[in-house]
Formats: sequence, C-alpha cells, structure tokens
Amino acid sequence: MAIPRTLAALTIAATATLALTTQAAGAASGAWGPYHAPGKAAKTSGTLTATGEDHADLPTADVVRIAGKVEDRTRGTSCGWAVFRITYRSGSNLPNKERWARDCSYGTPKPFSFKYRDVYQVELKVCSEAKAAKPSLNCLYAGTWKTLYLSK
Repeated sequence: MAIPRTLAALTIAATATLALTTQAAGAASGAWGPYHAPGKAAKTSGTLTATGEDHADLPTADVVRIAGKVEDRTRGTSCGWAVFRITYRSGSNLPNKERWARDCSYGTPKPFSFKYRDVYQVELKVCSEAKAAKPSLNCLYAGTWKTLYLSK
C-alpha cells in the first residue's frame, strides 16, 4: 500500500513541476476541435502550440504552430475548407491574414501544418463549398469565427 501512494505522490509532484516549467517558459498548447461546417459537410481538428509569449507592450506569442486535418464529408463536388485568420504584431499594429487548407476527397482527411511569428490571435472557420483557388467571400465573411488562441 505504501508504494502506490509514494508513486502517486511522485506523479503529482512531477506533473506540478512540468506545469510550472511550461508556464515559466511562456508556452501554451492544446488540442482544438472537432469543428464542423454547417450541415456537418466538412470537419477539422488539430493542435495549436504557442511558445515565447511576450506581454511587455503588445501581448503576442513568439511562435504559434498549428497542425491538423480537414475532411470533406460530402459525396458531391464540394470541398471542405479550414480557414484560419491569424492576427500578428507588425510594429505597434495588429494586422491579420488568412491561411487555409482544402480537402476535396470524400472521407480522406488532408493534413496541414504551418507556423507564424508574433501572433496575437488565431481564429477558425470551417466551410463546405466548391473547389476553388481560395475560399469564397461568403466563407470568409458570413457567420462567426471560433477563437483557437488569444494571447493574454
């Protein structure tokens, strides 16, 4: 009985130490999703890791890594889109840019991964629409964005 209690205490101590080390290093990570397009016509999920958070002037993460997969769940000619809006620091401004991943093969998820520097916020929108070079204005501007990361 004493050995399991000792192991449990050591496990708790190690977990607490790891948590404190992660906070001290300014790192945040976690899984996100699954998120679906309206009608569940597309699905996406993944992970996000933010390192080197700096809260001196404008709170940003030094590097944000996003990885995941997007899946088309329609049998027609539609594609599943995972659209990300990344707000980053540029001087004292916070502009944003879009990055997207597209999958047009029913039932076969497409993996994606990318990273950005000086990130303030990452948002996501999932759409299902026709194959194109980039998401439509309807996908970009209709509906609401889901916040995946916000530097505080």
